Amino acid sequence: MFAIIETGGKQYRVEEGLELNVDLLKADAGDALSIDSVLLVDNDGDTKIGAPYVDGAKVECEVMGHLRGDKIVVFHKLSKKDARKTQGHRQDYTKLKVNSITA
Repeated sequence: MFAIIETGGKQYRVEEGLELNVDLLKADAGDALSIDSVLLVDNDGDTKIGAPYVDGAKVECEVMGHLRGDKIVVFHKLSKKDARKTQGHRQDYTKLKVNSITA
């Protein structure tokens, strides 16, 4: 059984027991989290597709903690001028563990 959920403007394919990193959520480590924005649920070939969400479907998750991604370097340079700018960025993530999928 798997589901496709939407969180943080992105879509993720999840299964029970899966650990995944999503954009930062306002929740503490160890909290239980219920995600209602389920786009698709597949239970051994029995597929339910939402319009846009599947009615009554939800994914129960546990917040494992928060982490930060790798640093990326953003570099801007104007040609023919002595102008350049360097910036760094690290994205914040929340690590989730999927406990159950109900549909």
